[in-house]
Amino acid sequence: MTDTSPIWFITGASSGLGHALAQAVLEKGWRAVVTARKSESLDDLKGRYHNRVLALPLDVTSNASVSTAVAAAIAHFGAIDVLVNNAGYGYLAAIEEGAEAEIRAQFETNVFGLIDVTQKILPGMRARRQGHIFNISSLGGLVAFAATGYYHATKFAVEALSESLFHEVQPLGIKVTIVEPGAFRTNWAGSSMIECARVIDDYAETAGKRRQATRNISGNQPGDPSRAAAAIICAYQAETPPLRLLLGASALTIARKRLDDLRSNFEGWSELTLSADFPA
Repeated sequence: MTDTSPIWFITGASSGLGHALAQAVLEKGWRAVVTARKSESLDDLKGRYHNRVLALPLDVTSNASVSTAVAAAIAHFGAIDVLVNNAGYGYLAAIEEGAEAEIRAQFETNVFGLIDVTQKILPGMRARRQGHIFNISSLGGLVAFAATGYYHATKFAVEALSESLFHEVQPLGIKVTIVEPGAFRTNWAGSSMIECARVIDDYAETAGKRRQATRNISGNQPGDPSRAAAAIICAYQAETPPLRLLLGASALTIARKRLDDLRSNFEGWSELTLSADFPA
C-alpha cells in the first residue's frame, strides 16, 4: 500500500456491496475513489468523508470514461493501491429467449468493462510492485441455474480472467481475489435486474419458475452487504489473501455441492475419459 492509508478504487459504488464497501473503507480512515455512472448518487459519501473520498462519474463500457476516471484518481491521490471491480448487473432470460443487444450490453459491463479498468490500473501497480485487485464475481461464477445463463457466462469469464491474472501478477507483488457472494440484500434482483421481454411457454417450469423466484427474493436475501464489506477488508488485510472468497452461507453450501457433483461426474466417467489417449 502507498502508506498507512491505502487508496481504493471502487466501481459501481452507488448502492449495494460497492456502496457498503466504500463506506467500510472510509470508516477505517482510508481513502477511496468511488465511481458510478451518475456521480450524484455518491453525494452521501462525499458529504460524510470529505477530502478522503473522490467521487467520479464512470461508465465502464466507455473507454474514454475509464481513462478519464483513472487519470483523475491518480492525479488526485497519486496512486491506486486496491482496485475493486464491482460494476455489473443481472439479466433474466432463458438462453433461447435472450435478446442479442441485451446480451452484448451485459458482457460489455460485466466483462469488457472489468478488463478495461484493470488494464488501465495495472501499470501503476506493476511499477510499484504492489497492489490488490478484487474482482466481484458471484456464486454464479461457479455454478449455473436456469434463467440466468448469460449472467453466469459473464461471471464464469470473470473467474477465468481473474485466475489467469493471479498467476501473471503474483510474482510482481500484486494480489488477486475473486469475491463470490451468494444471495445478498442489494438491488441485484430488484431495480438493477434487466429482464428479457420475450417469454417462451415451454420454459415455464424451468427458466420461468426461476425468473419468478428471483423476483420474489428481492429484499429478503440473507446476505448483509455491510458484513460482506467487512469480510473483504479482512481478506485485504490477510498476509496471504484467498484467491477465492465465498460470501454467505448459501454460497458455501451450494459451492460444496458443486464440488461433490463435479467429483462424481469426473469419477463416474473416468474410464471413458482415459480411453481418449493414445495407447501406452
